Amino acid sequence: MKTNLKWLNEYLQPGLDLSEQAVLDLAQQIELTSVELESVGTAAAKQSGLVVVRVDSVVPHPDSDHMVITQVFDGQETIQVVTGAPNVAEGQLVVLARVGAQIIDRESGDLVTIKEAKLRGESSYGMLVALQEIGVADAVAPLDFEQGIHVFTEEDGVKPGDDALAVLGLKDPIIDTDLTPNRADLLSMRGMAYELAAMTNQKVMLPQTTVLSDQSESNAVVTVAGNADLATGYAVRVLGQVKNSPSPLWLQSRLWNAGFKPENKITDLANYWLLLTGQPLHVYDLDKLATMQLEVRLAKEGETLPQGEEEKMALRAGQDIVVAAGDQIVSLAGIATNPAVAVTADTTKVVVEAGQFNPSLLRQSARRHNLRSESSFRFERGIDLDQTLEVLDQVSAEMALLTKGKIVVGLSKFGFAYRAPETITIGRDRINQILGTDLSVATISAIFNRLALPIDEKTGQYTVTIPGRRTDLTIPADLIEEVGRLYGYDNLPTALVAGQSTPGDLTPRQKKIRASREIMESLGFDQAISYVLTTPEKATAFNLDRNRAVVALDYPMSSDRTTIRQNLVSGLLDDVAYNVARSIKDIALYEQGRIFLAQGENVQPEEREHLAGVLVGNVAESSWQTGEKDETADFYDIKGRLEVYLQTIGLDSNAVRFEQSSQHEAMHPGQTADVYLGSTYLGFVGQIHPAVLANAKLPAVFAFEIDLEAVIAHSQAPVAYQPVSKYPQISRDLAVLVDDSIDQQQVFDVIKANGGAYLQNVTFFDLYTGQGLPVGKKSLAYELTYQDKTDTLVEPVVTAAFEKMTATLTAELGAEIR
Repeated sequence: MKTNLKWLNEYLQPGLDLSEQAVLDLAQQIELTSVELESVGTAAAKQSGLVVVRVDSVVPHPDSDHMVITQVFDGQETIQVVTGAPNVAEGQLVVLARVGAQIIDRESGDLVTIKEAKLRGESSYGMLVALQEIGVADAVAPLDFEQGIHVFTEEDGVKPGDDALAVLGLKDPIIDTDLTPNRADLLSMRGMAYELAAMTNQKVMLPQTTVLSDQSESNAVVTVAGNADLATGYAVRVLGQVKNSPSPLWLQSRLWNAGFKPENKITDLANYWLLLTGQPLHVYDLDKLATMQLEVRLAKEGETLPQGEEEKMALRAGQDIVVAAGDQIVSLAGIATNPAVAVTADTTKVVVEAGQFNPSLLRQSARRHNLRSESSFRFERGIDLDQTLEVLDQVSAEMALLTKGKIVVGLSKFGFAYRAPETITIGRDRINQILGTDLSVATISAIFNRLALPIDEKTGQYTVTIPGRRTDLTIPADLIEEVGRLYGYDNLPTALVAGQSTPGDLTPRQKKIRASREIMESLGFDQAISYVLTTPEKATAFNLDRNRAVVALDYPMSSDRTTIRQNLVSGLLDDVAYNVARSIKDIALYEQGRIFLAQGENVQPEEREHLAGVLVGNVAESSWQTGEKDETADFYDIKGRLEVYLQTIGLDSNAVRFEQSSQHEAMHPGQTADVYLGSTYLGFVGQIHPAVLANAKLPAVFAFEIDLEAVIAHSQAPVAYQPVSKYPQISRDLAVLVDDSIDQQQVFDVIKANGGAYLQNVTFFDLYTGQGLPVGKKSLAYELTYQDKTDTLVEPVVTAAFEKMTATLTAELGAEIR
């Protein structure tokens, strides 16, 4: 909320120091004691040289059909100014930016200096300006920029020579607070007055309360009905014979400094009292209501709320609270008004509404229709239920005074049942125990008094009465926090935590997760971070566990972010599509993150860490060297990188195996393998199905996804450096003839299992199925490397191990050694 400190000073005694440094010091104190601030300063910023002038003459420009030459008086001299403002006229009081003045360029936002200029041969010594050119935002300026310059009225009380920025309120210091949801009291000038008074040890002096004597409903022009489930209180008053017109300058300036656009006296006063008290108010033109009975009810089937020219918002039957005059929807309660009943310059009879609508239902409606207002913002966070009728009387009285209207006899209302004051009991000892202080009864009492919280203290026990404005104070801990922040967090004692100190370190699981990222990056992958929320189709497209229901959001932020992911590959595919669309052809991405698996209704989903990667395009590019060509990624590139990762992270490479799989619908059935560690399923690797890629217009994509939880559970101790053996290796080539039905992995597993203690590495290097082989047979070739790391290995030992292994191949797989 934007708080005007000059306005706020009207309610503080003796008042805040509004010098520039004092305001900055106050801002720091607010951040240390209360809430964070978005900004501190004035709307005028560093602008200068702006003065109120009187237009004494206006003559057409001899060489332009849209510009005029004016003579303006600034209280001391007459100045010639050429302007194209369409609304300039003799006798007006307007704003002049003198030669040498500095103003904000409306388009660039830069500070520019006004210079003497010749406009089509005529000298101009300054510029007549609109509010948008001197610090007032387009959204809150009373006139559109195209309508011309700002013109003061007689009621504004300005004269030639006055500092224009000062009289427009643009030099008033403004603090913009970033409020937490619990501090609804700071959404009003009254609440800010109490807060700053407590911080600076001042007294709050609010405007004198006006309570209208006629509280009878028997003579009310408009009657109301409703129930406490929708509104704990609802009341209206009627004003007649009003003369509505633009508001005086003091009212307009306070509104635009707070981010409100001035409209007219009736609407502006409702917004003014909203800012002053935090109580939302709405006004309707009585003559435009369909009936004289207003009802607070739930919307019915087929009802709509007009939004403008031929636009209507469909209301949710049985869920949206509305104010209705018969079949006419007057407003979506506390959120938006029907333009057909809005107050205009022609309005002579006004209905002023003050309600206490159900905050939960109102919040749901605002979210459902994506429609939030200053009123709904306050209703959602909680308003002071003790002041509603009082504010209605006060605003009605001021509207009658400002518009020269009359308050029609009779107050119509329902609800407003008596509310007993809320109290909280807490003791001095408990406060000091939690804060670690030794505050006296007098000190704590003084803090409660500064906060304007009525107390009854007996032998260190406090019974604190909670005013309606402090909806955030509900339990003793809240009062302890109030004492602590007013006493000063920086004044609280510091102490070391009792207990044995231990060195900070990562858990083994955390180390494995970090190591996974480091290994993937060492293999040439770049990290990607994808959205956790996706569509149901993408959430389940590449699942390792295919039998788990999805977890859907009740209130998704968009149609493509409705479901929590169950795999990482879908998100990586979106990242690939984003890069391909921007002409990035060679892509290597990985993601390490959580997936979420449903465990039934009203049960938190299971969260598991996964690791996934994708390869697209070339893994090696051609160069100027002869014979160096592009190398396009294939199944073996992604599989090889996964094998290196699994070995480096600490899995037993002898126990890792790959089995061809056609069970993954989104993967190519001929180029996909499931990954196992013994009997434990880890994940899959392969090419994504061409049909999936065709829909996204993507080239071939090779991917893997594994369950990182399973990898961590089975990984061995951290991989340590092994000295390079000084003893020589012995290599043997092996070619076997096997049936086509036998996978290479089966042959590989038999070799590894039976190769002997000195077999260090097995490399598959050839597959032959051509001419010269029997039908139904294929030839597989391997290089076997043997080494003894403690002694020189001799040929007879290698030969014996080799022959034992080949015999096993023949016996188990029917292999023929070639």
